[in-house]
Amino acid sequence: MTMRAPLLIDTDPGVDDALAILMAHQHAEVKGLAIAAGNVGLRHTVNNALKLVDVMGHETPVFPGCATPLVLDAADAAFVHGADGFGDTGYSRSTRAAANEHAALAISRLSREFAGQLTVVALGPLTNLALALRLDPELPRRVARLVIMGGAVNGRGNTHLVPAEFNIGFDPEAAHVVFSNWPTFDLVDWEATMHHGLAYDDLEQWLAADDERARFYASVSRRTRSWARQHGRQRMLSADALAMAVALDPSIIVESAERHVGIELAGGLTRGATVVDWEQRMARPVNARIVLGVEQGKFENLIRDALGAA
Repeated sequence: MTMRAPLLIDTDPGVDDALAILMAHQHAEVKGLAIAAGNVGLRHTVNNALKLVDVMGHETPVFPGCATPLVLDAADAAFVHGADGFGDTGYSRSTRAAANEHAALAISRLSREFAGQLTVVALGPLTNLALALRLDPELPRRVARLVIMGGAVNGRGNTHLVPAEFNIGFDPEAAHVVFSNWPTFDLVDWEATMHHGLAYDDLEQWLAADDERARFYASVSRRTRSWARQHGRQRMLSADALAMAVALDPSIIVESAERHVGIELAGGLTRGATVVDWEQRMARPVNARIVLGVEQGKFENLIRDALGAA
């Protein structure tokens, strides 16, 4: 069963974020989109979020957040997502206005309004969530569940620093704040994403659905799909969609492991790596349920539904 509990998405849209956001609005009560820089700069990620709200026909508030990582600057992922984050399609801008509330403050406020009920799904760098934690250390006590897309638990990342995954690598200090201060969370990492790709032919069929969401997503994802094929990926990978599927339907998880996960901040070759205490030698408390496998059919059904292709 998918959820109808209140949900808050912390995100940096981004093509794969867009698919996850479509999924969330199909299956949950989305109370807001907290926006950070990451895949591209904040101006673009906010504009993309507003456009998605238009396409879905919802009134979901968009809260602009952090424009930079907490400490050090980082490179974006425009080479995959396009300079605007949505494939440089030149879509017509939304006429909506973003909310006049910082994302970190919105996270704290919504956790109070929906205390004990709210699920937070973090799909981008953890800058907003880390700032919210520093402002409001009691935040985790009020959040029912936190799902994080990030990391590479066996060191097979997707950045120029081999062990690092993009979201964690973009702002390792923020990830360190969250991982060190949140008692327990679900972690959907890059390696799980690689095991749960989508067949290109199936995805093309879903994107041909007679639905505005499918048409828009087909347009903004065209560049990314082409990039993936050109770089030899056998299937389309959508990390944020996988994390959202886990958030929406926990029964989708078929294999997981509970371990302590920390963040490497200083290594010249390993900054941003997620370090998992697989053998439980560090005597540190378990903080993560690491998702190792999901039911592929349920995952794909959630995507089809969100594109109007069911």
